[in-house]
Amino acid sequence: MCMWARGMSFSCFGAFNSCKEKTGSQTEEIATYNVRLFSYNSLRSATKDFHPSNRIGRGGFGVVYRGVLRDGTIVAIKRLSTESTQGTNELLTEINMISKIHHLNLVELIGCCIEGSNRILVYEYLENNSLAHALLGPKAKHVSLGWPKRTAICMGTASGLAFLHEEAEPHIVHRDIKASNILLDENFHPKIGDFGLAKLFPDNVTHISTRVAGTMGYLAPEYAMFGQLTKKADVYSFGVLVLEIISGRSSGTTAFGEDLLVLVEWCCRYGG
Repeated sequence: MCMWARGMSFSCFGAFNSCKEKTGSQTEEIATYNVRLFSYNSLRSATKDFHPSNRIGRGGFGVVYRGVLRDGTIVAIKRLSTESTQGTNELLTEINMISKIHHLNLVELIGCCIEGSNRILVYEYLENNSLAHALLGPKAKHVSLGWPKRTAICMGTASGLAFLHEEAEPHIVHRDIKASNILLDENFHPKIGDFGLAKLFPDNVTHISTRVAGTMGYLAPEYAMFGQLTKKADVYSFGVLVLEIISGRSSGTTAFGEDLLVLVEWCCRYGG
């Protein structure tokens, strides 16, 4: 990790330590490093003690809840699993990556909380959940997405990805572009979320050798085989995402047809 990222990590730890010293009778949250530090009790209250009825999603490192803050603001509260050994690292990565970058097609981080074993991120709330939920989930929950909306989702996601790759300083490779990480607002405008696996990508390097991380079905073959990360890994994942948006089929482990082909193979064989 570059020196800038290390510095940010130490700064975040310092802020978190000061947060842990706060008591419930003190200020609910304080401003630091472009995000708000929330108390655990305030987030527990916002989600009605993390009630199952407020669950809106589940990721590799925890559960996401709908919450209402004391001022009436609706937020998405991502509670990282206390059993995950990567919980704190993933949380710090997300804060480091997105606390200083802002784009129309990137989910906004509002704040965070670390108290005891609790690791929580607070994001803006997106009314239509994720693309996976709207397009690829159970048919009973599908949302009618016409071609203009699907095109706009493709274009908006591409815009956010181009910003990460070319305009953010340093550049960022997301490493987990997939339907469940493309969130949709009330007008179905897309926003890229979940930066827990993201990597900084300085201008002066051609690739980064790293452990393979991401989601099966979206991984670029050369990255999966050799562990050499480039921006092309995100571009491949985006291409798979576009196939999902066009076909309405998931790229996961589900196979299609008599030959049991995964989505990319299925498209190559029958796509014309």
